Amino acid sequence: MINPKHTIIFEGPELAGKSYLMSQIYDYLEPKYNSGSKVLDGCHWFNCDLGLFGTRFGANVLLKYLELLEEINDSNVMLEKFHLTEAVYQKIYNNYDFDFSKIEKRLKKIKAKIILVTFDADENLLKKRLKDRLALYPHYNRIAQTPVDYISQQKKYLELISQSNLDHLIVNASVLPNPLLVEKILKFLGEL
Repeated sequence: MINPKHTIIFEGPELAGKSYLMSQIYDYLEPKYNSGSKVLDGCHWFNCDLGLFGTRFGANVLLKYLELLEEINDSNVMLEKFHLTEAVYQKIYNNYDFDFSKIEKRLKKIKAKIILVTFDADENLLKKRLKDRLALYPHYNRIAQTPVDYISQQKKYLELISQSNLDHLIVNASVLPNPLLVEKILKFLGEL
């Protein structure tokens, strides 16, 4: 089977549902393109934000991952947060306008696509999602914010996606699980 080589960047504010949607897309791509060699090589999943975006290391992290993406040129890759997250965090935490145009030129060459995951601006939804996250990951409490902060983050992502030169799809993941949303993403990728 010929691998179409997807490079998919899932972007969006905290609590949007990126990880859940990625798990669904991964469960489709990985078995479909797995080589059968007893390793999970049908799709590689990178969680790129490990407390580095928005810091003095963020831009270098992006460049290192870009090198890796350019080297892994025959595999499906999904990235959880990338250059738009760096731009959002730099703006929020450092009042700095991060220029991602050169990064996008390189991403365009490898046909990267963005899935921007959003939610309804509903404070009760975000309170519930925050409660669920804290139950799973108590350490998240150190960086937890108010629902209004997450809504503000989302506005910045929506502003930045309009400046992107990459193919992108904006999805609303206020209701999860959502098989129709997963199907919409797979259609955008040309898988269905």
